[in-house]
Parts: sequence; C-alpha cells; structure tokens
Amino acid sequence: MMAFEQIPRKDWYSILGADPSASVSDLKQKYQKLILMYHPDKQSADVPAGTVEECIQKFIEIDQAWKILGNEETKKEYDLQRHEDDLRNMGPVDARVYLEEMSWNEGDHSFSLSCRCGGKYIVSKDEAKEVTLISCDTCSLIIELLHCH
Repeated sequence: MMAFEQIPRKDWYSILGADPSASVSDLKQKYQKLILMYHPDKQSADVPAGTVEECIQKFIEIDQAWKILGNEETKKEYDLQRHEDDLRNMGPVDARVYLEEMSWNEGDHSFSLSCRCGGKYIVSKDEAKEVTLISCDTCSLIIELLHCH
C-alpha cells in the first residue's frame, strides 16, 4: 500500500461564506445568492476572459459545496470528516482502543473510557460506527477507535 500525501480538503462552508453551525436553510440562501452572482449567463460580455474563467470555476465550487452541504447524509459525513481532521491537527493519538474495551452505558447508549487525566472519552453507539478519533472531555488527549474486522 502506498502512502498518499494528504490532499488539503476544500472547506465547503467557507466557499458558501457560511459558518459550520449554519442551518440548511441558511446554507440554501447563501448558495442561491452566490450561484446567481457567479452564474455564467450573468457575466457581462466586457469582463476579461480570465475573470470569466474564475467565475465559472467559482460557480462549479459553489455548486459542489451545495451538493455536499444541502444533503443531510453527505453533510453529516463531511462534518464528521472535518471533526476528525481537527482532532488529527490537535495532537498525536494517545492510545488505540477497541470498542469492546470501552464501557457500555445503557442510560444514554454510549461507550466510555476513563482518561488518565480523570476525564472521559465518550462516543455514542451511532457515532462509534463512523468515527475513529475521540477526544477526552477534559484534556486534549485523543484515542483512536479500532474496529474488529
């Protein structure tokens, strides 16, 4: 297996000029405003060719951003990926644990593990299927969740 250079991912929220906490209706409004502004048919004939190219590129990016953020499923996946990227940038993984090593909490349907700082690593049953990195709720340590195959 070859190691691939991590390609910097596009920040679809900043392309739409939106905050990651924005609602889908806010995102839609921003998308509609931008898509009209950058639409190839809306560009005047006296604009230099390079600028037209930039507008078309921007139009395509805005459209891609909406395709990801305007859909509940793809938005959720993208948000999880952003969260994991943020955690990776925070620091090294302190430990690698299997879900089976964590304690099951029936009350809120989550798994937890005590951190050496006294805090806890907590992941919901649903999140456990999708996330690989979990941050401590008290300190900055991170564990990697391993899945049995």
